[in-house]
Amino acid sequence: MKTVNSINFADKRALIRVDFNVPLDKQTLEITDDARIRAAVPTIKKILADGGSVVLMSHLGRPLKKLNEDGSIDVKKHTLQHVVKRVSDLTGAHVLFASDCIGDDAEAKANNLKAGEILLLENLRFYKEEEKGDAGFAEKLAAYGDIYVNDAFGTAHRAHASTAVIAQFFPQAKCFGYVMAQEVANAEKLMNNAERPFTAITGGAKVSDKLLILENLINTVDNLIIGGGMAYTFLKSMGFEIGSSLCEDDRLELCQQLMKKATDKGVKLLLPADSVVADAFSNDANHKVCDNKMIEKGWMGLDIGPIATADYSAVIKTSKTILWNGPMGVFEMSNYEKGTKGVADAVVEATKNGAFSLIGGGDSAAAVAKFGYENEVSYVSTGGGALLEYFEGKELPGIKAIND
Repeated sequence: MKTVNSINFADKRALIRVDFNVPLDKQTLEITDDARIRAAVPTIKKILADGGSVVLMSHLGRPLKKLNEDGSIDVKKHTLQHVVKRVSDLTGAHVLFASDCIGDDAEAKANNLKAGEILLLENLRFYKEEEKGDAGFAEKLAAYGDIYVNDAFGTAHRAHASTAVIAQFFPQAKCFGYVMAQEVANAEKLMNNAERPFTAITGGAKVSDKLLILENLINTVDNLIIGGGMAYTFLKSMGFEIGSSLCEDDRLELCQQLMKKATDKGVKLLLPADSVVADAFSNDANHKVCDNKMIEKGWMGLDIGPIATADYSAVIKTSKTILWNGPMGVFEMSNYEKGTKGVADAVVEATKNGAFSLIGGGDSAAAVAKFGYENEVSYVSTGGGALLEYFEGKELPGIKAIND
């Protein structure tokens, strides 16, 4: 992969697609997790150290999907102005802000940018052309840089204007940032050079969301651990009573097929023996531990139970390679976090004992952050959806555009 290491950015403007789609507090609109900004800092600092300047472009949320009642964009909620100070603090550089990602203000500030300075453009998704992959919109953005750098792995699976289409305007002057390079290198290590035993931990709500990755993982791993809401579809397919637990009835046969495939491949597929069940989807609901063969009507599984946590932990601790994508339960609620916390503890212990552990972005990354384990695992991916599609064997537009 051609990275920023292969280019001297002296007197050059680098146009970097970053992923600053960070979570904000709903009331204060302050950043609650700056991991994605911190991840991009080494790439930015390399370019500035060379004597270059940087124009940053990103999205924040989905503003066109969440309009105000009058049909206008909620600029206050979705403006990238929220991240300006954090970018400045983390890079130690002066950061200018363009109130629009295209137009006179952005053009003037980009043209007058001095070496060592950073310009952050306003939210790209204020324009429908971004997600549509509009070439005209991409060309306008391309005018702000001499060299295009894609460092947004979290959006690499999208063929958007700023992530893929724009690269055609930099035929000889495009490369990956450090985030993209690290993400691909770590994903490749898992899929092609995994030390055995290789254990994948999958969770989340639906089997359908993880179908392709489950099928791919069965061809690759030694152990496949199933948790979260998706486990109850598997359990029901085995004839167990799951009460009011989440279930995709149209995926029961598929679950049986996946379990048979795992058996045929010699893969150990683990399902939870017990659950923490509740009589409502609430942290204040009545809750108890229940055997998964018989969950009473009116009760739903919201976390794996202590036996399942112990079973899973034992397998994880003996693993040499670990991929974790998806929580074991509703870890955001304190009464249903123990299973996810137990799995996280086991992953950390295995990592300390020499295992390579990759946390697959999204809710798994949020869980690791919640428990303070970001620096206790081998790598935390910045892109949940992109990583899943990479493991599904799909070619990511954001990677293809640079390599072509």
